[in-house]
Amino acid sequence: MPVKRTPLAAHLVRAHGARRLVLLSRRGGNAPEAGSFVRELEAAGAERVDLVAGDVADRDAVAAVLEGIHPGHPLTAVFHLAGVLDDGLVEGFTAERLHRVMAPKVQGARLLDELTERLDLAAFVLFSSAAGTLGTAGQSGYAAANATLDALAANRRKRGLAGLSLAFGLWEQAGVGMTAHLGKAELGRLRRQGIGALTLTEGLNALDVALARPETQLMPVRLELASLRHALGDAEAPPLLRDLLRRTTEGRGAEASEPAQSLDTRLADASEAERPAVLLDLVRSEVADVLGLPGPDSVPADRALRSLGIDSLTMVQLRKRLAKRLNTTLPATLVFDYPTAEAIAGLLLHDATTLRGNEK
Repeated sequence: MPVKRTPLAAHLVRAHGARRLVLLSRRGGNAPEAGSFVRELEAAGAERVDLVAGDVADRDAVAAVLEGIHPGHPLTAVFHLAGVLDDGLVEGFTAERLHRVMAPKVQGARLLDELTERLDLAAFVLFSSAAGTLGTAGQSGYAAANATLDALAANRRKRGLAGLSLAFGLWEQAGVGMTAHLGKAELGRLRRQGIGALTLTEGLNALDVALARPETQLMPVRLELASLRHALGDAEAPPLLRDLLRRTTEGRGAEASEPAQSLDTRLADASEAERPAVLLDLVRSEVADVLGLPGPDSVPADRALRSLGIDSLTMVQLRKRLAKRLNTTLPATLVFDYPTAEAIAGLLLHDATTLRGNEK
């Protein structure tokens, strides 16, 4: 408690012998198919399942739930899964948006910590996120919230209390949950950041392993190092993943620098008439890579990139990649001012022509 309607509840019954569950969520028993969910848990072995409606960030609501637990069957374990996503660039964050992210995860965890402090809990498990450890694009608020959970688990251990923070990576899409809205572009971006998706079985197995270990914080995550290496090119790897990548990238220095050298060579060898096509191919290739599309042919030259699924985060990524490939500076409003691949290629051609003229 609190636990959302996820396979975790059934897993706790089947694999860990939980017999009485109190599941706190915003809709509680009013949630769709709540009755069938309870019957499923009872069929798995649960003796009693209470679905309670309430806000985990509301002190009175959480206190009422705890007070309603029968003293003959005291609370023995807490699993905190609550969370809300509100991704975006730091410049676009407001106090309201930050509160939206922090309240369920941080305030909820702090209330559970405070209100159960005197109970002899066997487990106090916080579902954190790899975003707080690795950092993921556009999730500064969410990363801060999850880093706070990691710190709370450590603080509980120092007080002699049960505490475990699990910084999970992405789970496979099942049409529900916080990441159900993610499309191919977002999932592709995560893969390029080195994050793959855990299957349900892998995620639950990771939980079982973590519960049996002594650490305060663990990070169950599927790493996609090959995708990360490809996305990095000759850029430096994130510090936390550097050692893992180093073992598979030793001796690849020349290969890593090949893309930029190849582009320089192509531009140098191309005639004035051929350079627009070279730059257009570059832009279409980078757009396809950023959006996780099959290849440059899937990016029409004259179609607005926003209609292909590019968002504020992938706009930034595209601008940085193009600027690095051409060793130039591009405007922050690149995709707004130059909405198609053809328009961006035209800007790059103008910059390259201007640069050559200045060099002469």
